[in-house]
Amino acid sequence: MKKEKVYNEAVEGDEGFVQGDGYPSCEGQPCANVADETAGQTDTMSAEEHPVEEDAVAKAAAEIAGWQDKYLRLQAEFDNYRKRTLKEKMELVQTGGRDVLLAMLPVRDDVQRAVAAMEKSDDVEALRAGVQLIAQKFTDALRQKNVTEIEVLDKEFDADLSEAVARFAAGEDKKGRVIDVVQTGYMLGDKVLRFAKVVVGE
Repeated sequence: MKKEKVYNEAVEGDEGFVQGDGYPSCEGQPCANVADETAGQTDTMSAEEHPVEEDAVAKAAAEIAGWQDKYLRLQAEFDNYRKRTLKEKMELVQTGGRDVLLAMLPVRDDVQRAVAAMEKSDDVEALRAGVQLIAQKFTDALRQKNVTEIEVLDKEFDADLSEAVARFAAGEDKKGRVIDVVQTGYMLGDKVLRFAKVVVGE
């Protein structure tokens, strides 16, 4: 041990330290060993950080693959849903038309019987009664399908229900009112199936 004076103060220092600089000297061991130890510590820190980064990348890749799989499944399910609903709509239209046709067939049978009866009978009253029954049966069949006539005769003209095909001078009391129905209109539920064609007074 030897005493050195630093900043006018006496201190005791080991020979292994450079006087006054606070850092170890290369005396007693090679300077290369000190550098190797420092480099070894840096390599150890880098090696410890790499596994963390690799785990994060692997986790992100797995998450991306999961989302891609969900997207493909969802797309396939939507495509199947679209095809199924389109098929159901087509079947509904066909079934609805089938029901209407089945309801009309009995009326056609009655018309055929009436035509056959007219060829063999001269009883006008009986034929008239038969035609009236057929007409009533046809009206009942329409009502079962929620089809009803639009009543417009002698009422104020309504462009939402009727189409004016002519105007006729009918006096002040008939002005703007329906005085004749050229073609009957029909409603399907609360919607117009066919507009009535009417003559309006002026």
